[in-house]
Amino acid sequence: MTHSGRTAQRNPGDTSALAEKRRSATIGAFFAEFVDMFDIYLPTVILTPALSYFQPAQMSPGEAGILTSLVFVTTLIGRPVGAAVFGALADRIGRRKTTITSVSGFGVITLLIAFVPGHATIGIASYWLLIVLRFLDGVCLGGGYTGALPLAMEYSEKHKRGLLGGVILAAFPLAYIVINLIGLVSFAIFPLDGPGSPYAVWGWRIPFVIGALLAGLLALYYVRSVSESEIWEKSEKTSSPLGTVFRGASGRSFLQVFTMMTGFWLTQNLVTLYLPTAVLHTQLKFTGTQLTLTLLLAYACLVFSYIAAGVISQRIGRRRLFLILGPLIATVGSALLWVLVTGTSLPIGVVMLVVCAFSVLVTAPWGAVLPYINERFHTDVRASGFGLGFSASVIIPSFYAFFLEGLGQFMPYVLTPLVLLFVGGVLATIGAAAGPETKDVDFHADVAGTAK
Repeated sequence: MTHSGRTAQRNPGDTSALAEKRRSATIGAFFAEFVDMFDIYLPTVILTPALSYFQPAQMSPGEAGILTSLVFVTTLIGRPVGAAVFGALADRIGRRKTTITSVSGFGVITLLIAFVPGHATIGIASYWLLIVLRFLDGVCLGGGYTGALPLAMEYSEKHKRGLLGGVILAAFPLAYIVINLIGLVSFAIFPLDGPGSPYAVWGWRIPFVIGALLAGLLALYYVRSVSESEIWEKSEKTSSPLGTVFRGASGRSFLQVFTMMTGFWLTQNLVTLYLPTAVLHTQLKFTGTQLTLTLLLAYACLVFSYIAAGVISQRIGRRRLFLILGPLIATVGSALLWVLVTGTSLPIGVVMLVVCAFSVLVTAPWGAVLPYINERFHTDVRASGFGLGFSASVIIPSFYAFFLEGLGQFMPYVLTPLVLLFVGGVLATIGAAAGPETKDVDFHADVAGTAK
């Protein structure tokens, strides 16, 4: 008898219990994504102004730049490592247990970071301690969504996966908004003026403690309220999910997802990393207040656009959505970015509108990537496939600054991000075209079928 047959024979109590499990899994996944993104933005928004606290006074600007980049790069490197480790665990021992372990891990590590002493106390060891902890934090962060998000997708009703995927991923821009608001309050309360100022010594620590508490509450929620995936419990287990995901049909799915997501990460980085610093701050000379307000408005738009993209993908198909958005990003997105990089005389209101339009268009595919990647892998390797397909693909795009420098040797530097955006959109389109439509994939089926 099929799983769907058993479901049809459930009594009303069983149906109510299943609905509660679905609700709890969705809430858990939403907050797992929120806490994950909150922790990722902590060093970017909160710690960066206080990094002089960990540096020797006589350090050259070049040395300071290298050490600063290591704080962020090590987190980035840790994420695919965590996706591989915890993804395999989620496929072997369960999504719920893995989520609890990884979330508890980055909660403890985030709390430890809040108590790292400065250079005046332990010398340059303070910086290396910070870097090591951020790497370990990245490993656990890479595992946080690897278990929680597939669990929620496996509980979701097939016709609602697009909506729920968009809602869950909307936690990313929401986390960015919250962390920036906390940053604004922190900067207003604690003076920042050199490594001995109140903010540099201890003001930055409070948001890290908040992040650790959020992780602790999330882990407790999974312990008390979230049930293990019934689909995973009923599935056949593979002894080596990490090896299986790179072989046969799963291997072809991974390569296709990796190609598509590399393109989407490349375009995403131009929105989240390049646009605020190189365009708005450096080229357009936005003040701190103008920059913050512009980004908060753009990310508020993303909360709704992610959900809309997820709903649209459920109606027209994930693949078709990607095949529409990829070329639009390469063409219309490049045109909008050209307006921004050359718009030094534009009124600030116009710039803000263009930033919102550009951000919505370029990041719209993310509203559908969560259900799509999960639908591309069979249950026995779904967590590994999702985790690695989502995280490993960020590595190449993370070197976007080097790509821009290289392109700058052959063309005006101001135009190099347009080339990169075009390449990212084309790469994402090629990756999406190489895969099947997935919105009708049945997670209850014993055979992967189109999921592979």
